[in-house]
Amino acid sequence: MTTKLHLETLRLTCSQITEDDRDFFRQLQLSPQVMHYIADAKSEEKIHADFTARLPLWSPRSAHWLCLVVREKQSGNCIGVNGYIHRDSDCAEVGFLFAPEAQGKGYAHESLRAICDYAFGEGGIRRLSATVTAGNTPSRRLLEKVGFVLEGELRESYWLRNAWHNDWLFGLLRGEYRL
Repeated sequence: MTTKLHLETLRLTCSQITEDDRDFFRQLQLSPQVMHYIADAKSEEKIHADFTARLPLWSPRSAHWLCLVVREKQSGNCIGVNGYIHRDSDCAEVGFLFAPEAQGKGYAHESLRAICDYAFGEGGIRRLSATVTAGNTPSRRLLEKVGFVLEGELRESYWLRNAWHNDWLFGLLRGEYRL
C-alpha cells in the first residue's frame, strides 16, 4: 500500500500536496517575485492544470512530480513547495519554489537536503539534476551549497519575459552527496 510521503527536518515538515493546498500553490504561481526566473504569467486554467497534475498519490517511479508542501513546524504556515520528477529509472530532476517571506532564512536549503536524503536513500536515485535560468543566483547558490555541481550552460534555451535566456545545468551524484 502506498502512503503519502512525509519528511521532517529540525524546523520543517514536507508532505505531499493535497486539495487543501490549492490556494497556497496558486499564490506561489501568481507571485511575480517567485516566478521571475521560472515562467511568464500563467492563466488560471494553466495553474489549475499544474496543480491537479501534482495531486495523484506519488510513489518512487511515478511519472508525475513528487510535490511536497513545505511548512514551518512552529507556525504550521505553508512557505514553499519542492520535490522531484523521474527523468530515468534512477535519475530525477529537483525543483523548488518558496514564498518571498520565506526566502533567505535557510528553509530552501533545509528542505532540499531532506529531498536529497530521501532520493538517495529510500528513493533509489543515483543522480539528481536541476535546471536554473541563468541569472538566478540565489537558486544557484542553494544548489551549490547542497553539493550540486554546475555541469554546463545551454545557450538561448528558455523563452522568458520576451527574450531568450540561458539555462544552467546542475548535477549531483549519490556518491558525491554528504549525508
